[in-house]
Amino acid sequence: MDVSYLLDDLNDAQREAVSAPACNQLILAGAGSGKTRVLVHRIAWLIQVEHVSPHSIMSVTFTNKAAREMRGRLEDLLDGNLLDSNLVGNSRSMWVGTFHGIAHRLLKAHWKILNLPQNFQILDSDDQLRLVKRVCQTLKLDETKWPPRQAQSYINSQKDEGQRPQYIQAGGDPYAVTMLQIYTAYEEICRSGGLVDFGELLLRAHELLLNNPDILQHYQRRFPFILVDEFQDTNTIQYAWLRVLAGNTGCVTAVGDDDQSIYGWRGAKIENIQRFTDDFKQSQTVRLEQNYRSTGLILKAANGVIQNNFGRLGKELRTDAGDGEPLSLYAAFNEHDEARFIVESIQQWVKEGNRYDSIAILYRSNAQSRVLEEALLRENIAYRIYGGQRFYDRLEIKNALSYLRLLVNNNDDTAFERVINTPTRGIGGKTVEQIRLFARQEGCSLWDSAQRMVDEKILTPRASGAVNVFLQLIRQLQVQTLESSLDEQADKVIKQSGLYEFHKNEKGEKGQARAENLEELVNACRAFNPNDLATQTDQEQQEDAPLLVQFLDSASLDAGEGQADEFDDAVQLMTLHSAKGLEFSRVFMAGVEENLFPHRMSADDPERLEEERRLCYVGITRAMVKLTISYAETRRMHGTENFNRVSRFVKEIPSDCISEVRLKTQIQRPLGYNKQSYKKPSNASLQEKGEDSGYYLGQKVTHAMFGDGAITHFEGQENNMRVQVNFVNEGSKWLVLQYANLQAL
Repeated sequence: MDVSYLLDDLNDAQREAVSAPACNQLILAGAGSGKTRVLVHRIAWLIQVEHVSPHSIMSVTFTNKAAREMRGRLEDLLDGNLLDSNLVGNSRSMWVGTFHGIAHRLLKAHWKILNLPQNFQILDSDDQLRLVKRVCQTLKLDETKWPPRQAQSYINSQKDEGQRPQYIQAGGDPYAVTMLQIYTAYEEICRSGGLVDFGELLLRAHELLLNNPDILQHYQRRFPFILVDEFQDTNTIQYAWLRVLAGNTGCVTAVGDDDQSIYGWRGAKIENIQRFTDDFKQSQTVRLEQNYRSTGLILKAANGVIQNNFGRLGKELRTDAGDGEPLSLYAAFNEHDEARFIVESIQQWVKEGNRYDSIAILYRSNAQSRVLEEALLRENIAYRIYGGQRFYDRLEIKNALSYLRLLVNNNDDTAFERVINTPTRGIGGKTVEQIRLFARQEGCSLWDSAQRMVDEKILTPRASGAVNVFLQLIRQLQVQTLESSLDEQADKVIKQSGLYEFHKNEKGEKGQARAENLEELVNACRAFNPNDLATQTDQEQQEDAPLLVQFLDSASLDAGEGQADEFDDAVQLMTLHSAKGLEFSRVFMAGVEENLFPHRMSADDPERLEEERRLCYVGITRAMVKLTISYAETRRMHGTENFNRVSRFVKEIPSDCISEVRLKTQIQRPLGYNKQSYKKPSNASLQEKGEDSGYYLGQKVTHAMFGDGAITHFEGQENNMRVQVNFVNEGSKWLVLQYANLQAL
């Protein structure tokens, strides 16, 4: 039987992994090294050469998309090459799916033993949150003190660790005691109602095998060959489930990369891949280090960064594609200058004959997207947020804007309905429906309906009290923000409404990201200039409108622009976490500076710092041809100007891999930046807009009315050129340069 087609197009390491004897095997697959190809060929080898029945193979992936791709590629590979044509059809008898999908299959097969209804209900995240809220209400817990989302995260994290309530020791910690109380009550409702959440799927599947030796023996005989993709992303319960199922006789092929373990914040344990060879006996390790994606200098930079982590399993990417261009490093004056530079670089790249969809802009924090989005919109460059939403479409931003809209107009029904119980204040769906019905009957707004129902004592005393608290909150905010600047209005509303704490208390990266987005909304208000995007007609119509009204109109129009469609030629924006598994010819990594990347919450924790470094490694290895790294010397974060140093990760890149982009400006570099460690570029590819005006970015100037400040941005040309100056006492102002009469200091 000719099986050369299984090995012909593989390199030596790939051949070793594919043709290994039936044994436990750890395949350390570096970025861009063809791991999916190796997995598919390994399964085909087992079927063709080792004569393993497809019925005896289980392949576990982390997404349904990956499962479909694997099955499709396997069928394409085997079709026409199998001596026994029945095996093509039989290959569909393999179990290929996600951990949750396979666990669900087990529970459906053994529902009686597990005391589940035959058609048990699976709770999605929203269903689960509603149930947790019900539990909190039953326990008479104050939701402002004990947010249901926090309790939901606690329950899910305990299940990921394989912990049932009866085995958890809360001690005397009030938080742990309350969370355990919620978990216990939640568990009882799920058990009596036959409800199964996502964490329960895996936990039940593990308990099924542990507590039923005959069933375990059946599946160990059925699946002697188990292959697992993205092994570095497994959590505690997934790893435990695999160990039980494999036992002492199963052959497990684990494919993963410890250098790309970036999901510790959601439960992934890098220790699982690090201890594989200890727990799965007589294992062999194969390293896939040949990269088919990136140029040599990009890979050298990635290797230089990641080698600073300890405890690595050891791997160094290489390529036969040549060195390629050095990485570019741009030191921006601030985040607006950084966005301008990136946009102008994109325009130049496209002028050279490239497409927009060959470009990705990567950033550590979701909040960074706002300034980038605005810069792209100004230049009419189509873009798409990959795996996320545009800034003004995000839930927390919509919530904050709804509060601001109510300050302007109490009768805004959409805004009223969105935030009357956000954050939760004891106003249930039944009360809202009563307010809605009364408004329809009386032909009035929801605000007026609520006020009248409170005044006329139509609602129950409890509901009336809760509604009145909300109405009083809006009135107080209107009074307190009457004389405030736009950014102060936004800040007071976000803080005093409880939105900031509400979203910040969502556990992990999600809560942190939402809090940062709300802070970025305040920055957007501070930088808002109604002249930036408005037409002359708009300006004439709105010149007498309050600044808050103009900002809300601008935000609505921005949100209404809509993202580019999936298949449009558009730049892709995404977080570094979302970029894993993707590749682009041109990549920009923005905001690579201390306190942002690595994130300020990770810098002092050795384990979290190493995960940040792995995230940087992932970002670098997304680039195929050209990688540009940028950082800002000053960046407005958390409501204040921050002066950050270039990230330590940039300093870990070998000096012969990177060159500094030098513009014709006199920007002062921050302390700690070592110019000598970078190659000088051969020429400056971009021209600074202000160079012909006699001014430059970062220049200190003084104004007769506003006092001293620094130039932060240029816009327009010749007589229409405008300059943005950040004044010490007056904040940021846009001035028409020919009339501003600025004096250099």
